[in-house]
Amino acid sequence: MKTTKKSNVINRWKLGLMVSAGIVIFILGIFIIGRQQNLFGSTFTLKTVFNSVSGLQVGNNVRYNGINIGTVSDIILMNDTTVLVLMQIEKNKQEFIRKNSRCLISSEGLMGDKVVLISSGTTNFTVVKDNDLILSDPAVEMDEIVSSLKNTVENAEIITGEVAVLMYKVNNGKGTINRLLFDSTLAKDMTATMENLKEGSESLNESMDAAKNSVLLRGAFRKQKKEEEKKAREEQEKKEKK
Repeated sequence: MKTTKKSNVINRWKLGLMVSAGIVIFILGIFIIGRQQNLFGSTFTLKTVFNSVSGLQVGNNVRYNGINIGTVSDIILMNDTTVLVLMQIEKNKQEFIRKNSRCLISSEGLMGDKVVLISSGTTNFTVVKDNDLILSDPAVEMDEIVSSLKNTVENAEIITGEVAVLMYKVNNGKGTINRLLFDSTLAKDMTATMENLKEGSESLNESMDAAKNSVLLRGAFRKQKKEEEKKAREEQEKKEKK
């Protein structure tokens, strides 16, 4: 009998501890959820409109300069292109949000939950009031980012392949570049051609000097020189008149 009574007392103590632990966990859960949803603090409502909420859900955080200041309280589909988002914001953060502040839907990490970001706005605009509507910026879709990265990688692969083909041709003696770099005969021919052009230019200058001293062409050069001197004097006279 004594053993049975002792066992019943132990069982009652165990049951009492389990019930007490359950009540404590329940109270802590309510406190944590209430704190996240601003159930125990003074709040006010802000509204904004998006074309698409990009997976945003009721209960997601609202942030201002990286600090959680509220939560999304409701999401209402107005029509096929307009979604109204209601946010509960902590009352003591109201003074920082201006009429020209803007909302943007972002992600917590690459695959994290969605979050509404509110910009600070400028001090020449007044502070928002309860139930005010502030403007929004379109959300950057993750699919667009992934597609852009994919295109960049594909382009990089194409360029890398083309460079590899070019280097193969250069190293294996194919193409004009290889001839320019490694064909000694072609290099000598190009050097000779440049020297011939230089000699031809010098010869042309000598011919012009000889023509100026020629009896037959001397008069023509003198006439040209006089015309140039006359033109120079006329320009000088025009400058002096001004």
